[in-house]
Amino acid sequence: MRTEGGLTAWQLTMLALGTVIGGSFFLGSAVAIRSAGPAVIAAFLLGGALVYVILFALSEMTVADAAPGSFRTFAERAFGPGAGFTVGWVYWTGLVLAMSSEATAVSIFVRSWLPGVSIPLLGSAIIVAVTLLNLLGADRLSRLESGLAALKLLAIAGFIALGAALVAGLMPGMPPVGAGAVAAEPLLPAGVGGVAGSMLIVVFSYAGFEVIGLAASEARDPHRTVPRAIGMTVAGLVGLYVLAMAALLPLVPTEALTTEVSPLVAALAAWRLAWAGNAMNIVLVSAILSTMLAAMFGLGRMMRSLAEEGHAPAWLKDGGDIPRRGILFSGAAMLAGLALGLVLPAQVYLFLVSAGGFSLLLAYVVILATHYKFRQTHGCPPQGNCQLPGYPYTSWLALGGCVAIIASMPLVPGQGAGLAAGLALLAAFTAAYQVKKRLATRPAGERAPLLRLQLELAEDFAPEEKRAARPVEEKEKGPRE
Repeated sequence: MRTEGGLTAWQLTMLALGTVIGGSFFLGSAVAIRSAGPAVIAAFLLGGALVYVILFALSEMTVADAAPGSFRTFAERAFGPGAGFTVGWVYWTGLVLAMSSEATAVSIFVRSWLPGVSIPLLGSAIIVAVTLLNLLGADRLSRLESGLAALKLLAIAGFIALGAALVAGLMPGMPPVGAGAVAAEPLLPAGVGGVAGSMLIVVFSYAGFEVIGLAASEARDPHRTVPRAIGMTVAGLVGLYVLAMAALLPLVPTEALTTEVSPLVAALAAWRLAWAGNAMNIVLVSAILSTMLAAMFGLGRMMRSLAEEGHAPAWLKDGGDIPRRGILFSGAAMLAGLALGLVLPAQVYLFLVSAGGFSLLLAYVVILATHYKFRQTHGCPPQGNCQLPGYPYTSWLALGGCVAIIASMPLVPGQGAGLAAGLALLAAFTAAYQVKKRLATRPAGERAPLLRLQLELAEDFAPEEKRAARPVEEKEKGPRE
């Protein structure tokens, strides 16, 4: 399969699955299940369809040009440098804050096994480890991610097998569950609004797949590799999520689920399979660590893309295959985010961290809007790679769906702050770009009054012969900068 350097379709797929399958599914899906009831299966199918459209829209642009900045670069080409600056920084900042929160969450889990170690020390060690591992490069990291992703996939597959055995009565000494708890559940306990409310958490369960686009520049033969990886990612995610929900619903009433315990663990504990629940908690820790590793992969490349376009300090530019400076800078930012959680009031910190979900949803809106303009301007990508079926109707539906999900954030407990924080970030970086633009267009003399003063002083105190030798036209113009 490997005939030349670069990531294969399998490695891209495992990298994407490593990013996607994390705490949002293993822990946060309880909120979606309580909101939608048995119809949560339909919510996961709808979420899968949305992911399918977004990923193939991204794939078309990536096939045409595997740009290092992926959707940020495409947005800049379509809508101008302001869009590229704002989208890149909102995505990077939101993801950094979200991952610093994930470091705190995984530290709490690990501390139950290492009670003598403080959470700040554990969180810092985890962030440092994630950063250093990313410095190994895409190929080595993808192998590590493949192992962690395989562990998560096996855990979900194992849960599905256990659930099916319980339902069918194949577990020794246990009666068949049959329809179990789902028989007493109304199909739509909160109506269509409940399904709509669950979509935010469902989409978060799929979040992170955009790493395929960020990794495309390091893929082997992106024209073939990226579309294959996208197909495998979507099929694998939808299949696993839907089967897991179908196995879970008969085992435990939806009212018994809380965000404190993974729904998968709660379902197994309800049938006296605590040993399996403990194993699932270990998988939860590995899932969060895997998500952090893959997120750092994308953050380093996003920062390099910003720096190369002049949207970030020039010292963050990195010419090698591994964006070491972007990775180290992102790791330092995560440590700063972890510190914010210790010094800021809890409400303020949660407000900041909740912007992470908004930043991901904004990225999906940008991908769809950029792809629509891309197709309007250029038609099909080179070599006829028009992969998105139903264009432009599927684009419109997906774009409307993403906007509706963003608008529904206040309807989900705890997510109203996410919308507010995300909009605040969007406004802040939009304003920052305007300031940057004005500074760049000001006359040279206005941009550097201190330098001008220094040159004037140097002229005044220069030896007489040097002042006499100064060209007349230069004297008239004033000191140069």
